[in-house]
Amino acid sequence: MKSSFIHKDSPGVVVPPPFLYVLIFLAAFLLQRWLLPLDDALWQHMSVKVLGGAFCIAAFALLVSAVTQFQRTHNTVVTVHRANSLQTTGVYHLTRNPMYLALLLLYAGLACLVGGWWHLILLPLLILIVQEFVIKHEEHYLEQAFGQQYQDYKRTTRRWL
Repeated sequence: MKSSFIHKDSPGVVVPPPFLYVLIFLAAFLLQRWLLPLDDALWQHMSVKVLGGAFCIAAFALLVSAVTQFQRTHNTVVTVHRANSLQTTGVYHLTRNPMYLALLLLYAGLACLVGGWWHLILLPLLILIVQEFVIKHEEHYLEQAFGQQYQDYKRTTRRWL
C-alpha cells in the first residue's frame, strides 16, 4: 500500500534519487577513509582534479538545462507526483534521463576531486540501483501515462546516452 503523500498517478519512487547518489558516495568515502583504504596516489594528480572539475561543470550545465525545462513546462522533479507532460526536446532529445546523468557526472566529478577507488568501484552499483529502482518505475509510469508518444520517444532516445 502506498503512502498518502504519493500521488496514485505517479511513478511512486519514494526515495529521492539524489539521496541514492549521496548515500553511495558517502559509503565509498567511508570505505576509503576508515574501513578499507586503497592506494589513492592516482587521484592526487592534477589531471584527475581537472577532469573532476570538468565533470562537475558538465553536470551543472546539464542539470540546470533539465530543471529549467521542467519548470517551463510546469512539471515536477518530485517522483511521487504525476507528470504534466512528456519531455522530449532540449536535453531530453539527447537522453531520457538528463537529471540522473547529471547526477552521475557530478558523482564522478566529486570522486575525482575527493579521490578514492571506492567511488569508482561502487559506481556500477549506483547505476544499477538508479536504473532498477528509479528509472524502470518511471518508465513504466510514463508508458501508462503517455502511451504511444512515450513508446516513440523510447525508440529514438537512449536511456542514458
